[in-house]
Amino acid sequence: MSEVVSFTPAPVQVTESAVAKVKSLLEEEGNFDLKLRVFVTGGGCSGFSYGFTFDELVAEDDAVTEVEGIQVVVDAMSYPYLVGANIDYEQGLSGSRFVVQNPNATSTCGCGSSFSI
Repeated sequence: MSEVVSFTPAPVQVTESAVAKVKSLLEEEGNFDLKLRVFVTGGGCSGFSYGFTFDELVAEDDAVTEVEGIQVVVDAMSYPYLVGANIDYEQGLSGSRFVVQNPNATSTCGCGSSFSI
């Protein structure tokens, strides 16, 4: 009898820059139990928007990626839209922000935080 092995890919990859920023924010907050939650909501100029928040809780159906001591959490509804995405943190003349490079997006808008599939 063969054993069925299922594999759930990590929802996101996280760059060193994003890890460093999350660690810095956790230090500022003084709460290292917080996790970076990345999610997708309806809206934005291309149909969907990315969201970021810190959360202490992890739901049973959340996907968790752990990188260098930080945890990035993706909820079950957002998972199909974000699987394979890369989370980065950019600083530039127009400000600083977390950025999602998403291979699932068929188009994005100029602001970089809205996409369509």
